[in-house]
Amino acid sequence: MKSLYVAAMDRLYLACIWLAGFAIVCMSLIIPWGVFTRYVLGTGSQWPEPIAILLMMVFTFVGAAAGYRANTHIAVSMVTELMPPPVRHLSTVLVDLLMAVACLFVVWYGTSLCLATMGQSISELPWLPVGVTYAALPLGSLATLLFVIERRWVGPQERRPLMRYEESDDAFGPTPTQEAH
Repeated sequence: MKSLYVAAMDRLYLACIWLAGFAIVCMSLIIPWGVFTRYVLGTGSQWPEPIAILLMMVFTFVGAAAGYRANTHIAVSMVTELMPPPVRHLSTVLVDLLMAVACLFVVWYGTSLCLATMGQSISELPWLPVGVTYAALPLGSLATLLFVIERRWVGPQERRPLMRYEESDDAFGPTPTQEAH
């Protein structure tokens, strides 16, 4: 059962990486286009700014979920490294529980916000409901919550080659799967 969950989380992780990457590439193309049309052509387009904001939300919330699973967030670990191992473990459990609570709140509140604003539209993009622009909040938080569950149930995944594809397999020692064998 654990291996099926990890395999599903691998797929979700890759989807998050690709979606966040796609969002930032599109932002990198759209923002210069907006600047070009405004300052070179003198006829500023109305759509680049709201689309760039939407893509930034996708990049932020979906990318943060992938960053959580790969343990690539900035962390100040000086205090926790000084703790005795049992206290360090307890702090890790507490952090994961607080992450789960925060994720549950954002999933609930973000879904409520999406539903409440689905009937509104953005003036520059009348075809796009406001609720769609907020969808990255609950979706990214749901992905993060699933990764929190994985970390608590299966263990951290950041040493696996999928998360560290650019580094050699020997850089972190054996993976949890290799240790089991």
